[in-house]
Amino acid sequence: MNRMEKIKELEKKMEENLKHVKHKIAILSGKGGVGKTTVAVNLAYALAERGYETGLLDADIHGPNTPKMLGVEHETIYGDESGMEPIKAAPHLKLISLAFMLGKDVPVIWRGPLKMTAIKQFIGEVRWGELDFLIIDLPPGTGDEPLSIAQLIKESNAIVVTTPQDVALMDSRRAVNFARQLNMNVLGIVENMSGFKCPHCGKEINLFKIGGGEQAAKEMEVDFLGRIPIDANIVIDGDAGIPFVKEESEASKSFNEIVDRVIKKLQG
Repeated sequence: MNRMEKIKELEKKMEENLKHVKHKIAILSGKGGVGKTTVAVNLAYALAERGYETGLLDADIHGPNTPKMLGVEHETIYGDESGMEPIKAAPHLKLISLAFMLGKDVPVIWRGPLKMTAIKQFIGEVRWGELDFLIIDLPPGTGDEPLSIAQLIKESNAIVVTTPQDVALMDSRRAVNFARQLNMNVLGIVENMSGFKCPHCGKEINLFKIGGGEQAAKEMEVDFLGRIPIDANIVIDGDAGIPFVKEESEASKSFNEIVDRVIKKLQG
C-alpha cells in the first residue's frame, strides 16, 4: 500500500469512528493561558461522572497536559495493527494524548503534516467505541493547527474559553468568528478566572475583572455558559491529577452548572 492509499484508508477509519460519536465538542480559546485545557478536562470528567460514555482527545500537540491533570500520565498506550486502546482515565472516560508516547519533557519539534497525521491516527486508529461525547482540546489561537483539526472533525460544536480582561476578550471574539466561519455550532462562552474570594476575610476581589465574557457573549449573540471563579485549589488539584469538579467548592458548583447547561443545549 502506497502513501496515498494509506492516507485514504486512515480517512475512511476516521469517518467510521466519528459516526459512533453522538456529540463532538471542541474547546477553543483565542489565546493561550486562559484555562482551555482545564475546562476540557473537567467537562469530560463531569460528563463521564454523569454516566455518559465520553472520550477526551488531546489535540494540543505542543502542550499535551491532559494525562497529568487526570492523574494517568504514567499509563502506557497499547495497540496492534487494528488500532490503539485509549487510556481509561475514569469510569466512562477514555483519553488519548501524545503525552503517553513521549518521554518526560520531550518537545514536539514536528512540522504541520506530521502533526496532522498524528491527529488523524488519534481519531481513526483509536478504538473509541460508542461515545455520547467526544471532547477535543484544540491548540490555542485561530491559526493553522486549530483550523486543520477543526476541519477534520465535521459537524462539531464549539465552546470558547476566555478570561474577563479586555485583551483576552478581543481574542475570544476572534475565536467565535473562527468557529462560525468553519460552520461549527457555537454552544457559548465560558468566563474563566472570574473573580476571587479571599479565603481569610471572604472579601471579593476582581483580579482580572468580571463579566467580560458575558458581555462578549451578548455582543457576539451567543450563549453565556457561566463563569468559573479563581480558586487556588484548581491549581493544586490539577497538579495532583484530580479534576477540580470533584471537589466541594464555589468553582466546582459553578462548573457543574455550566456542564448542565451544555447537556441541556445539546439534548434539547
